[in-house]
Amino acid sequence: MFAGVAVLCCLPAVVSALPVSVPAMTAPRLESRILASQHESFDGYAESSADFGLPDFPAFGTVTPLLDGVTRMRVWQASPDRWRVDTLSDTGENDTYQVGHDEYVWDSGAQLLTGIFGRQTVRLPRAADLVPSALGVTLIEQAGPRARLRLLNPRRIAGQNAAGLAVIPASPESTIGEADIWASPATGLPLLVQVFGRGAATPALSSQFLEAGAWTPVMSVVTPQRGPGTGFTSTTPQNFAGLLRNLGSAALPAGLDSFPRRPSPPGYGQVGVYGSGLATFAVFPFGPGTGGQLITDALDAGASQVSFSDATGVAASAPLVNLVLLQPAQSPDTFLLVGLVSRTTLDRAAADLAQELVQGP
Repeated sequence: MFAGVAVLCCLPAVVSALPVSVPAMTAPRLESRILASQHESFDGYAESSADFGLPDFPAFGTVTPLLDGVTRMRVWQASPDRWRVDTLSDTGENDTYQVGHDEYVWDSGAQLLTGIFGRQTVRLPRAADLVPSALGVTLIEQAGPRARLRLLNPRRIAGQNAAGLAVIPASPESTIGEADIWASPATGLPLLVQVFGRGAATPALSSQFLEAGAWTPVMSVVTPQRGPGTGFTSTTPQNFAGLLRNLGSAALPAGLDSFPRRPSPPGYGQVGVYGSGLATFAVFPFGPGTGGQLITDALDAGASQVSFSDATGVAASAPLVNLVLLQPAQSPDTFLLVGLVSRTTLDRAAADLAQELVQGP
């Protein structure tokens, strides 16, 4: 009996040591399979681990836990626009349902289901963005056609042989040095994603399926349910956007530093998006009340003070994300610059913005 128990205890180590082989394919072919995997129906259990080290801003209270610590997620996907992700914690769970253009959020602590009706073109990051299947596809799509690809040695992930693909951003301005994605060679479903800061040996963000497989959709699983005694409320994407519903109306320039401005998200013309690929940052203008509170909270959380010609502000840096809160002397607004570019790049963009505001349109 003891011998049998010993064998069972050794099995995981033996399995992980077995040679891993996958069918031969090129890097572009694996990339295509990963992109096509978003149409797969699957379920699984995933965990993400992040170590960004950003200050704990109260205004971003829902985001900070995702970027520092472990997030545990149960996932069911019937189609790209019909899925459910449960975020599990010691105190309960928060479930997100995507139903076409609409989204439903269940808060077990408040016993409240919230329906957000309409497409969310601008929102804060959520746990569902960290699921390997979503994160891997997003990184490839955002990297664009100029990114360099190379194959990685296969690995055993979630009990499956997985083919590896490294995505290297084209721009040296990106904070991301490399994103490594291991996916099922048959379906392209990403099983493990690791994102490395430039020059880093360990990933700042890692997300992995511990269990994953094909799933025959059961619509009741991906349909939000209300139990007895639970509440329901509805809102619009703009009202659910938290801090982003307090945007100001300051006009932003067509370019900052050497970064051209891209089209703003629908319904958010006051937001500036600059750059391309994985070297992108956004600029959000906030009125005096919201902006002043952001500055105060940032300083209380340990952000550092910075100064520019014609402007002051605060800044915070992390392996993948940098941000600057800018208070120009010639504007009552505060501007949040945040993105996947180096701190030096973001400082130059902030100085350029301050100068543009002094000169006027």
